[in-house]
Amino acid sequence: MKIIYHCFGGAHSSVTAAALHLGMLNKTRPPTKEQLMEIPYYDKTSDVDFGSIRYMGTDEFGHEVYVLGKKSMGNRYSAILMGVAEIVGKQDQLIVVNCMDRVNWSMKIGGFTSRRMRLVLLGRPVVTWGTQKAFSQLVNLVEITRLKAMRHDFKVQAT
Repeated sequence: MKIIYHCFGGAHSSVTAAALHLGMLNKTRPPTKEQLMEIPYYDKTSDVDFGSIRYMGTDEFGHEVYVLGKKSMGNRYSAILMGVAEIVGKQDQLIVVNCMDRVNWSMKIGGFTSRRMRLVLLGRPVVTWGTQKAFSQLVNLVEITRLKAMRHDFKVQAT
């Protein structure tokens, strides 16, 4: 099973969700700014990263976890990825997770300022604060995703 978390820039919510999924962050308390900055790709993407599916790691069940920045394509990107998976006969091996509904205004403004305007000193504190505030929502999204993956594994084992 491959799991792709995606968001606008692929630098904050999707990366945080993937880190949660992989156990890089403790889901019982919001991370510090330093812990967020230790996550691969957190607030480190550039324009060339848009549209690139980047590997984050493999979870304890063998599911490969990826992140993706897809700009303003919204749920259309999920549909495209699932369509390609269906064409190659692998739609049951892919979970695509849109993180955008868990993103707050602080994350949007801070992410835009840090990544797009390249004003890291101004944007990073805002986006990290926003990520901390959105943390429980991201934990919820990851738990839902992990349950979907386990349900799939159970169905495969039962057949």
